[in-house]
Amino acid sequence: MNSAVKERPEHLVLDQAAIDAASKSLDEGAVTPSYGPWRDDIVKLLNDALATELVCVLRYKRHYFTASGEASPKIAEEFLVHANEESAHGDKIAERIVQLGGEPDFNPKTLLDRSHADYDASLDLQAMVRANLVAERIAIESYRQMISLIGDKDPTTRRMLEEILADEEEHADELKDWLD
Repeated sequence: MNSAVKERPEHLVLDQAAIDAASKSLDEGAVTPSYGPWRDDIVKLLNDALATELVCVLRYKRHYFTASGEASPKIAEEFLVHANEESAHGDKIAERIVQLGGEPDFNPKTLLDRSHADYDASLDLQAMVRANLVAERIAIESYRQMISLIGDKDPTTRRMLEEILADEEEHADELKDWLD
């Protein structure tokens, strides 16, 4: 047989030992032993993402209430829409943390330290747009890296992060348009 031709891989079969293990430890809920050593790491990544979303909510709310100028009503309205969407992201992330057997960390004392994005107290409308665009780009990069790190270790979390990533990309596109 030609060495360049690979033999057909094994048949696709389920791991019966993993299935049997899943029938035990019912107090773990949806978390089966196949999560292995990754669950704690995933919960930490998610808690940092939660902190980022919460800081983004606060930044967008600040900008919503303090935006002024001729173009501000329309942009401020979008700041509020983004704040509400970021809040919904945080809720999804917190729910997933609980599903994984972790505790969502809403501690206000550590939010900024754990957040990937910064808070911003700008009063200039264009500076607000720029600060939010920077934060969205940071969130996009953070979510891309988390998705890559999680890979097939936790498909449910990966899909949730992919959905959030799509929203963040949409936010960044809108903010970029407002810079022009």
